[in-house]
Amino acid sequence: MHILLSGIVGSTAYGLAHEGSDIDRLGLFAAPTEELHGLHRPAESQVSTRPDRTLHEAAKWCRLALSGNPTVMELVWLPDELYEVRTPLGDELIGLRGALLSARGVRNAYLGYATQQFRKLQARGDGTFSSETRRRSAKHARHLVRLTEQAVELHRTGRLTIRLADPGRIRELGERMVDDPSVGERIIARAEAALDGPGVLPGSPDEAAADAWLRRVRAFHFGRQAVGA
Repeated sequence: MHILLSGIVGSTAYGLAHEGSDIDRLGLFAAPTEELHGLHRPAESQVSTRPDRTLHEAAKWCRLALSGNPTVMELVWLPDELYEVRTPLGDELIGLRGALLSARGVRNAYLGYATQQFRKLQARGDGTFSSETRRRSAKHARHLVRLTEQAVELHRTGRLTIRLADPGRIRELGERMVDDPSVGERIIARAEAALDGPGVLPGSPDEAAADAWLRRVRAFHFGRQAVGA
């Protein structure tokens, strides 16, 4: 495969990592163009452990990004020091990141993910749970806070900040939410209200810009042999 862009994401990128936290890596690659023409298409994702890394083929990554997927969107908004692989085509994609956004995509994807985290909190039981369950619940709660705040930031500014300004505040809110899930309900309600207000994002993403970039990727990798990643 030809890796175009890769970096460290997740809790390390947010500033929420603690001793023992996994280091998560995310990236995208281009399959050799000739392999897209045959009977069997190449795998669209490569997932590995040791290190923990997920790589999506360029077309799949674009489809996910155009739908507002919060996980893949992190890749093009990372602080410079967290990138481990950057190519000219990867830099082109970073330059297109604003064109991939849409009001509908951000609302559906970010609030959808946040609501999933809230449901996991609700499903934890009657409160008589183990320390491990509490740890997982606090993680879901932190995700909920981060996702809602990122959604509002994108809606209002068209930009995404990965590194949290105050990780301690997010941790404290997460612990409060574990003890009182209604905190999460209020956070989601405030985010919904903010997303109903004025924003800078277009109604739909610029699919033509993403398509043009992908065609440049295909042209560049025509006739090039795949290499091990």
